[in-house]
Amino acid sequence: MYFTAVVNSPVEFILFITNYLDMKSLRSVLAFNMKVQRQILRISQAKLAEKVNTSTHYIGMIESEKKFPTPEMLERIAAALDIDATSLFSTKFYPSSDDGTMADFREQIINDITQVLDYRIGKLNRQNW
Repeated sequence: MYFTAVVNSPVEFILFITNYLDMKSLRSVLAFNMKVQRQILRISQAKLAEKVNTSTHYIGMIESEKKFPTPEMLERIAAALDIDATSLFSTKFYPSSDDGTMADFREQIINDITQVLDYRIGKLNRQNW
């Protein structure tokens, strides 16, 4: 799929990609990675909520895939979990299904991001001519 949308900032890019992708899959990966990292650090939802200045209820809603945080909140959560924000969406440790759904999902994300970047680079090159 080729994107024709104009993306002018990283925040717009995140919003564009999250609107395009299957939100259930993104929410699942995010929830899984948050739970795993909390367990590694041995901190509760309450402690994480305190570190990011939000409610325990909100952290629980994210981890139960009922809410999706803003880019700013994602950065705060990642900092509190001592990881970079992109790690929240890593499928490295996410349980994969036998049908390859997560591998297909990851491949599609990479292809889509490449297409968006190619489009933006091409547009910048045309502007410089």
